[in-house]
Amino acid sequence: MKPKLLLRIASVIMLLHTAGHTMGTLTWKDSPDPAIAPVIDGMINKHFIFMGRECSIAMFYCGYGVTMIFVLLLITALLWIAGNHLDSRPLVNKLLLMLFSFLCLLAVTELIYFFPFAAAFSFIAAVLTGIAMIRIRRI
Repeated sequence: MKPKLLLRIASVIMLLHTAGHTMGTLTWKDSPDPAIAPVIDGMINKHFIFMGRECSIAMFYCGYGVTMIFVLLLITALLWIAGNHLDSRPLVNKLLLMLFSFLCLLAVTELIYFFPFAAAFSFIAAVLTGIAMIRIRRI
């Protein structure tokens, strides 16, 4: 496969990852297990002052989730754009090395703190990005 196609596939995989993450972010308060409902309730209803603002753990949790949506969209866009600029090899190689490294770290973090399905998306995108990097250097 050509590097451009590899990067396009990686970008689409990360877009799917973003869609899944967005659904999770928007529905995390809907407890599938009644035993979890009190925990979610505590996250939402227990407020405290932090840096002069009243907030809850749920606010932080939602904020991190929304922030990650933006990060995943950025990664999606960067992978797509990199495929359009393969003629700028020095810059694209540096960008892809950073994206490859980030995706590997993201996959490990998702595996440790979340679940294997999420990690698989980042891992597959990392592998495709790594293969594209190798193929670009051979051109």
